[in-house]
Amino acid sequence: MRREDLRLVSGHGRYTADWILPGQLHAAFLRADRAHAEILRLDASRALAHPGVKAVLTGDDAREAGFKSLPNIVGYPGKDGQQLKKPHHPVLATGRVRFVGEPVAMIVAETAAIAEDARELIEIEYRDLPAVASFDAAVKDGAPRLHDDVPGNLAFEYESGDAQAAAAAFAQARHVSKVTMESQRLVGNMLEPRACQVAFDPPSGRYTFHVPLQGVGGMRGQIAAVSGLDKDSIVIATQDVGGSFGVRGPAYPEYFAAMLAARKLGRPVKWAGTRGESFMSDFQGRALSLTGEIALDADGKFLAIRFDDRADLGAYAAAFGAFIATRNLSITAGGVYRIPAIHVRTRLAYTNTAPVSAYRGAGRPDIAYAIERLVDYAAHEHGFDPVALRRKNFVPRDAMPYKTPNAGTYDSGDFEAVMDDALKRADWAGFPRRRSAAKRAGKLRGIGIATYLEAGGGGAAPKDQVAVEFDTNGDMTLFAVTHSSGQGHETVFPQIVAGALGIDPAHIRFHPRPPAAELVGNGTGGSRGVLGTGSAFRVLGEKLIDLARPHAAAMLAVPEHRLDYEDGRFHAGRRSAGFLEIARALAGPKPHPLDTVAEGTFGTTYPNGCHIAEVEIDPETGAAAIARYTAVDDLGHVVNPTLVEGQVHGGVVQGAGQVFGEHAVYEPATAQLLTGSFMDYVMPRAGWLRDIEVHDHPVPTPTNALGAKGVGESGCSGSLPALVNATIDALRPLGIRHLDMPFTPARLWQAMRRARLERRDS
Repeated sequence: MRREDLRLVSGHGRYTADWILPGQLHAAFLRADRAHAEILRLDASRALAHPGVKAVLTGDDAREAGFKSLPNIVGYPGKDGQQLKKPHHPVLATGRVRFVGEPVAMIVAETAAIAEDARELIEIEYRDLPAVASFDAAVKDGAPRLHDDVPGNLAFEYESGDAQAAAAAFAQARHVSKVTMESQRLVGNMLEPRACQVAFDPPSGRYTFHVPLQGVGGMRGQIAAVSGLDKDSIVIATQDVGGSFGVRGPAYPEYFAAMLAARKLGRPVKWAGTRGESFMSDFQGRALSLTGEIALDADGKFLAIRFDDRADLGAYAAAFGAFIATRNLSITAGGVYRIPAIHVRTRLAYTNTAPVSAYRGAGRPDIAYAIERLVDYAAHEHGFDPVALRRKNFVPRDAMPYKTPNAGTYDSGDFEAVMDDALKRADWAGFPRRRSAAKRAGKLRGIGIATYLEAGGGGAAPKDQVAVEFDTNGDMTLFAVTHSSGQGHETVFPQIVAGALGIDPAHIRFHPRPPAAELVGNGTGGSRGVLGTGSAFRVLGEKLIDLARPHAAAMLAVPEHRLDYEDGRFHAGRRSAGFLEIARALAGPKPHPLDTVAEGTFGTTYPNGCHIAEVEIDPETGAAAIARYTAVDDLGHVVNPTLVEGQVHGGVVQGAGQVFGEHAVYEPATAQLLTGSFMDYVMPRAGWLRDIEVHDHPVPTPTNALGAKGVGESGCSGSLPALVNATIDALRPLGIRHLDMPFTPARLWQAMRRARLERRDS
C-alpha cells in the first residue's frame, strides 16, 4: 500500500474544499447560459441587497484591477512566420459571452447557500448572436466571428517537417493509404471538483492559494503573469489534489476573481464548484481531427507519412491547447518507425465551446492513435500482415539515438523486442481459436495491436531542485515543487533517496505541501514526476553521502579517502558508521549540517510499448467488451512496480473510456452542451477491464539520473489504438474498415446494420 493511502482513505486528506480559514467568505458564479451573446445589461442591485451578501464582482471590476489575459504558452511561429492569434481571455466576461458556462459575475457572501440564492437575483439581459460548435462550422464562409481580432475564426496554422520531401515520396509510392480519425472532445471529470480558496495578507501583500494543481512553479508563474504580482507575493499552500490529468494544470478565471474579492473584502474567499460547473467550465480535452496518409513501396517499406490536422480550441486559447495541437502532435509523428519524410500541418480555430487544454497525454495519445490506426488500415488495405509490416519498419535498437526527420531525437528503445515480448504474452498465435470459440457463442471477436511511442519529460523550468531537512532524531523530510495529484509521491520519492543511501525508507518522509524555501522545478506534466524530480532526489541521495563523509571520517578517526560506503554505512576496515547514526549524532540546533538542496537538468525521453487488446461484440445489441488486454511497456528503469502498474491500469481505463463511451457533445445550432452530467456523459467503470496483464520491458534512458522514462501517459497512448484496432478487426468480416470513437452500443449496432444492408443490396 502507498504511504499516503491510509491518510487519504481514512478521511484525513486535505483537499481544497477541506480548508477552513477564520472569517472566510463563500463565492458563487453567475455563468453564461448561452454560447454567444452580447451583454446588454447586468443589474446586481437586488443581489447586493440580499442579507449576507458582501460583494458582486463583474468584468468591469476585473478589468479595473488590471488583470491581463489568461496565459497561453505558444510563443513560437507557425506557417510562414505567423503568430498565434490570441484574443483576450478575461477573468469575468466583459461585453460578450462566448461559451456556455463562461463566468460572468462572482457573488461573495457569508455562506455558499446565500451566495447561490443571491445569484438568482442578478438581472442580466443578452442579445443572442449566432454560434458555432465545431471547427468546420467556425471556418466556413460567412460564419459568425467570435473575436474581432481573429478573422474567419482561424487562430493559427502550423507546419512541421518537409512538405516537398513528403510529396516526392508519395509521388513514387506503390501503395498509399489515407484515413481521417476523430479524437472526440472529452471532459476531465477528476474525483475532486475544481475549487479555490484565496486569502490576502495586507501587511505583507501576499496572497495564499489553495487550488487543485499539478506543479507549484507553473501555478505561481501563471498567477503572476495574469495579476502582475511578483512571485514572492504568491504562496501556494495546497496539500492534496484529487486527480489532475492536465486539467488542473492551468490557472482558471475563478482564481483571479477570488483574489480580487479577498483583497477588496479583507477576508479569505472560498469557491467550491459543483460537478455541473466542472462539465461546463473546466478546460476540456482532445477535440481533434487527424487526416493521415502513409506511402509505402512494393515491399511495404514506409516512404513518408503526413497529417493534415484540425483542432478546435474552444472559445479561447487556454493554457496548453494550441501547444498540444501543434508541437505535441508533431514531435512523434513518425511513431516507432523509420520514415524518411514526415510532414504535419495543423489548423486551429475558435468555437463557442469550453476552451481546450491538456488532458491525459495532451496530444500524445491522439497522434499515437492516428499513427497506429493508419498503419493497421494500410496493412489490411494492401494485403500486408499487420505485425510483419510493423517489424519491417521499426527504428532498430542500434540506430539509437535516432534523429527524426521533423522534430526530436529518440534516446533509446528496442521496439521489436518489446513487440515480440507482447506477442508472446498475449498469445497472439492462439487468437484464431479464441475467435472461433466466440463465433460459436454468437459473438464477433477482434484483436488489435499498437506499438506506440510518446514524448515524456518536457518542462518549462530550467532545472529540478529538491531539498532535505533533518530532525532531532536524524530522520529526513523531503521537499519539492512537483505536486502529487495521485501519483504516489509520498511513497516513491523516499524510496529513491533510501535506495541511493542504502537505508530503510521508514526514516524518510516526503512533505505533501510545498516547501518554505524557494525551489525551482517542474510539475508532473509529461510524465515528468519520477524522471525529473525523482532524478533530482537520486542526486540528493548521492550528495548526502558526500556531505556525510567528512563527519564519518571524524567519527571513525580515519582519512576520508579510506572510507567506503555500502549498504547505508561508511566502512574503514572492520569499523563502520551508519548514515543514520551520523545524522543523529549531528542533530541539534537548526539547521542540521546535512540539510541541503540538490538539483539537475534532465532531458526529454520517449516511453514506448506494445499493447494488444481483444474485443468481443454482441451483434444483436452492439455491446462491446474487452476480452483480453496485454500491455508491455518500455518505461526505462522502474522504481516502484506497484505504482507503475496502477498508472498503466488507470491510463488504459481512461483510454477505454474514450473508445467506448466518453464524448462531450454540443448542439450544432446553439452550441449548448448536451452532455452536462453523468446522466448523459458515459464514464468508464471498473467492470470494463476485468483482467489486464502489465509487464515491463525496460531499456533505460541516458537522459536522467534514474534511467526512467515516465509512465503517466503510456496506458492511454497504447490503449486508444489497441482497442480501436481490435474493435475494427471484429467488425472487418462485415466489410467495416473504419469507424470513429466512441464505440457505443448504438453506434456499433447501426454500423453493423448498415454493413449488412449494403452487402444484401450488393
